[in-house]
Amino acid sequence: MTNLQPESDPSQVSRETNINKYFPGQEGAIRAYAEFLTTAGIERGLIGPREGERIWERHIFNCLPVTQLLPQGASLFDIGSGAGLPGIVIALARPDLKVTLIEPLERRVEFLNEAVAAIAAGGVEIEVIRGRAQDVKKSADFVTARAVAPMEKLKKMSWHMVKTGGSLLAMKGESAANEMVGIKGAELHEIKLEGIELGRVISVRKGSLISA
Repeated sequence: MTNLQPESDPSQVSRETNINKYFPGQEGAIRAYAEFLTTAGIERGLIGPREGERIWERHIFNCLPVTQLLPQGASLFDIGSGAGLPGIVIALARPDLKVTLIEPLERRVEFLNEAVAAIAAGGVEIEVIRGRAQDVKKSADFVTARAVAPMEKLKKMSWHMVKTGGSLLAMKGESAANEMVGIKGAELHEIKLEGIELGRVISVRKGSLISA
């Protein structure tokens, strides 16, 4: 298990400080996305009605720890993207990455396209594909998922999309370790960024020693 934990207290770090620190040059775009989530996202049922007040801490900033596992210039598929979490957040925090959002439901794809248009001023290009992960024939260096499926099922549905040498990265909660049981090559990363709550990511690297 990797453990990246610089000392910090999220309660002592302001929202604006985090925006400026983790989204340099994309401050306007991430604010526009947050606004879209708390309006259209709630209206269309992609975000719970009570989530508006905590959209930054619980949803946007919560997606940042996984960016620490992504090398410069990598390609990334965010499957079951839903409202764009974590894919859009990753794209704005790391404009060097090539991010593709993959979502099977038409109404959510429509939402994602509108969200991408809302942040277009930031100059970050994000592709949106409608489809089930199982049916996508393309591949990427990394595949991310947040609240999509248990780890075993997630690996089965997405493993073909991960390039050799790349990894499946699943954002998980406090019970993350339990989901690793039986998953060959799985590693738990506990990542603590300054001003951000602890993030847990399970990674499975695709290489010669890991079978599908």
